[in-house]
Amino acid sequence: MTVADVGLRPLRLAFAGGGTGGHIVPGLHILAAAREADVAPLDLVWFTSGRAVEDRVLATLADRAGDVPWERVVLPIEPPGGGAPSRLRLLLQLPASYFTAVSALRRHRPEVLIGLGGFTSLPAVLAARRLGIPVALLEINAHAGTATKWLSRFATRVVHAWQGTMPATPNARDVHVGPPLAPDFVPDLHGAAAARAALGFDPQRPLLVVLGGSQGSSALNTFVRTHGPAMVAEGLQILHQTGPKKLEEGAAPFAGYRKSEYVDPVRPVLAAATVVLCRGGASTLAEVAAMRVPAFVAPYPHHADRHQERNARELGDGVRLVPDMQLDHSCRAALVQLCSAEGQAQHAAMAQALAAAMPHGSSRRILAQLCAIARSTAAN
Repeated sequence: MTVADVGLRPLRLAFAGGGTGGHIVPGLHILAAAREADVAPLDLVWFTSGRAVEDRVLATLADRAGDVPWERVVLPIEPPGGGAPSRLRLLLQLPASYFTAVSALRRHRPEVLIGLGGFTSLPAVLAARRLGIPVALLEINAHAGTATKWLSRFATRVVHAWQGTMPATPNARDVHVGPPLAPDFVPDLHGAAAARAALGFDPQRPLLVVLGGSQGSSALNTFVRTHGPAMVAEGLQILHQTGPKKLEEGAAPFAGYRKSEYVDPVRPVLAAATVVLCRGGASTLAEVAAMRVPAFVAPYPHHADRHQERNARELGDGVRLVPDMQLDHSCRAALVQLCSAEGQAQHAAMAQALAAAMPHGSSRRILAQLCAIARSTAAN
């Protein structure tokens, strides 16, 4: 199914996803694509977990969605510190969250609800089913998450960011669309120097961008603190996103190095980047790949399903996997070499591999699926 097959129109939408930036950013990309296509939602209710990281990420919603009337509704299923809730917490928190979701959905009357990932989706999806609202699920990672596995039985459609999570047997419910991205995530292959200058860096020196995800990464922060001065002495510049309340984990200030708790918007930063060092969150990797920036990926090592490693492997030769234990002097040397004149051929090959791995127009394809679901429901 393509956008042309369905035709896009403004919808009354519900989003369910929160707890991490990776469960919110895809929704923002979908809204940006809707606005660019002049089909911004007529109304939006967004169910989140209430964690502080959501405040920072959702602060850009007005820019992505324009004047769309929207409400954020907190469903505190996940623990305040994040992660999967225990069975006891689910039993205790689910009833109140479910009835809160039912009340919000009755107020907003969405035509379709899309779950963006995380356990916040659970009460929202159950409430939507109670009210006869069709459900779509987005599987953003290259390994199906617990929420998707639990809730797919209630879904009219499951849209997959990566081919690796598609069922072996084709069916009408599961559709591969690619990772959702905002329309402006297209590379400017000749504008990196200007982008560096716009950020206040030397336009002629290569820029290493370090992205630890919405929560930051202490392992990446330690690497930059230890090896950052040497990398700058060897010709790089560094823009370092440390994560919230982790600025002290970065290096002490020095020329050619800048640190920040959070990077937003990220698109101009990636336009300026020569190479990225990051965790393996699906949204981060999709944005990096769309901008064709070679990346060294250090997957978070404590996920039982190793989904960040699987995400990175979807990008093939466009990335290099670096386990936390290998964030050392050899990683430093490899980053510097890739940014040198001797590394130009390798850099170009990695960028080309990313171009081949990343489809464009995914957010519009998701919108087309949502429109098709709404149209089918209305016809019945």
